[in-house]
Amino acid sequence: MKKILAMLLALTMVFSLGTMALADGDKTELNVIISQYGNNTQEWWDDVFVPKFTEAHPEIDLTVEIVSWNDLYTVVANRITNDNAPDILNIDTFADYVPDDLLMPAEEYTSDELKAKIIPSFWDANELDGTVWALPILASVRALFYNKDILEAAGVEVPTTWDEVKEACAKIQAYDPDIIPWSLDVSSDEGQAAFAYYTVNNGGGFMKDGEWILNCEENVEALNFIKEMVDAGYCYPDPMNATRYPQQDAFAAGSLAMMIGPCNLYDIASGVNFGIANIPTNGDNESLYIGVCDRLMAFKDDDAPDQEARTAAISAFFDFFYETDLYSEYMVYEGFLPATIDSSELLVQNAEQFNKCEANGATPGNSEYFDAFCFMLTELTDMSMYPSGYPEWIDVKQGVIDAEQQVLEGADAQEILDALQEDIAG
Repeated sequence: MKKILAMLLALTMVFSLGTMALADGDKTELNVIISQYGNNTQEWWDDVFVPKFTEAHPEIDLTVEIVSWNDLYTVVANRITNDNAPDILNIDTFADYVPDDLLMPAEEYTSDELKAKIIPSFWDANELDGTVWALPILASVRALFYNKDILEAAGVEVPTTWDEVKEACAKIQAYDPDIIPWSLDVSSDEGQAAFAYYTVNNGGGFMKDGEWILNCEENVEALNFIKEMVDAGYCYPDPMNATRYPQQDAFAAGSLAMMIGPCNLYDIASGVNFGIANIPTNGDNESLYIGVCDRLMAFKDDDAPDQEARTAAISAFFDFFYETDLYSEYMVYEGFLPATIDSSELLVQNAEQFNKCEANGATPGNSEYFDAFCFMLTELTDMSMYPSGYPEWIDVKQGVIDAEQQVLEGADAQEILDALQEDIAG
């Protein structure tokens, strides 16, 4: 009898192992590349997201690879060249992949519930030729930060126009020549942001009605204003090489009076008595905030053995990632703004329930920080975004930086922008 029981037990174990192997073989593999936003990005995905997702979706074999921004474009290009593109990619632009028919339309994997949560401006920012190709993973917004104490001591109000900016800078210089009145970064790091700050708030910008307007009159005026500010000595020294990072440090140290900067400057300058205001305009032009977002996109895989299961796995990944509490936790952890309505509403009230990752340990989130910026994303329509959904964007981005730098060196703004417009639009 014992031999029979032992045989039955052995057969049961063999059957069970065979069933497990079959189940493992039936799993849908999902490979994801996530950009490294901080020193501990890997930790959150390894310790938080992957275990929770695997528990909720045992039918999916998820692999998440964290890649630094320095290596990201090379890694992705090599993967595509070797016919090994990731299933899901986190990067800043999708337009390079659309002409080669590499991406799945977002509507194919985005559930109705998820689409309803995404802030409309960020959904629309991922559209090209009538199709949305990606989802926003996170958001940032740019506004004017100013040192309240310096402006009060110099006897100036917060400037709202370019003329007021010049007047304020002159008074700050007269009050204390050691204080730098204004920030300007036209370096290769973020010169396209400066181009947006001034052209968009002069009624110009990158595009209008789907057409490039790089050499419009408003843009020429904007570049000439930038040169005027530099020539007057109002700006941070060496703006063609000094990136925003040392300038942010100067603002946080109280030696820089005003700076158009990203929302994370809120935390960087926490020791300064600062305020946040609209970006100044030329005359009575409408003031527009500058919005920025990175993306998540899904690549096609014609060799996948089960396309339906693969699409379902991709959809499950997105639904799980954007779940309100989990997504809110990631936004606090990395220090960015959410691109969804529900997480924006939650963090304005309850950011403290999540932890922010910092070099020396986790600290609670800051509801005031999200309250200061989330309304710009969810409630305001007066926000401009880079046209990064267009294939020409990479060339435009570098082109406007080159144009700014050439103008600062004495070139004619109209001639430079005319040449750029011809190069981009023909």
